[in-house]
Amino acid sequence: MKLQLALDRITRDQCIGIIQDTEKEIDIIEVGTGVIKEYGMAIVREIRERFPDKTIFIDMKTCDAGKHEALQAFNAGADMTSVMAFSADSTIKDMLHTASQTGNRVMVDLLGVHSRDRIKELDELGVNLVSLHVGKDMQADGAFNTSLFSLLNGFDEIEVAVAGGINMDTISAVVRENPDTIIVGSAITKAENPQKAAAKMKSIIQRMNA
Repeated sequence: MKLQLALDRITRDQCIGIIQDTEKEIDIIEVGTGVIKEYGMAIVREIRERFPDKTIFIDMKTCDAGKHEALQAFNAGADMTSVMAFSADSTIKDMLHTASQTGNRVMVDLLGVHSRDRIKELDELGVNLVSLHVGKDMQADGAFNTSLFSLLNGFDEIEVAVAGGINMDTISAVVRENPDTIIVGSAITKAENPQKAAAKMKSIIQRMNA
């Protein structure tokens, strides 16, 4: 089980500093949508140059022009990028094809998806990585609800990342659902000591998976 650090709604300098502080604890660096909108592909290139051995995911949240945006991400140095599950099937297929051609991956963001029918359609398209995602605005209604995992029951070939306000109080419940990747943002980036917060979360993951 991997720990993914989500960098969002913070400055470029904060991004670099937090990665440096937590580099040993995290498995995947996520450049969040807000950071991409603020700094563009330049910050992706900088992170790739500074941290050449890390897996980099950039949360483009593509919903159209799939091939173009996938190439934007991969040419900047990303290993993975995202597309919204509500996108046209052709958009998702274009991104999957582009990723297969370049040796990269696409994560399908399930934000707002409540139907297993859509999961079945995604599976038939060849999707093999999804994000169970409670959006920032939706988090005001409460903590991450592990009942979301029921959407993916029976789709054992699909890797699952999970995101949405996961913190010290909720991470254990999420780990028990055995996702492939746990995505944590402000619980690390806004912590008084990001390194200690990341280390504690990593230790919970490792202990519960021992």
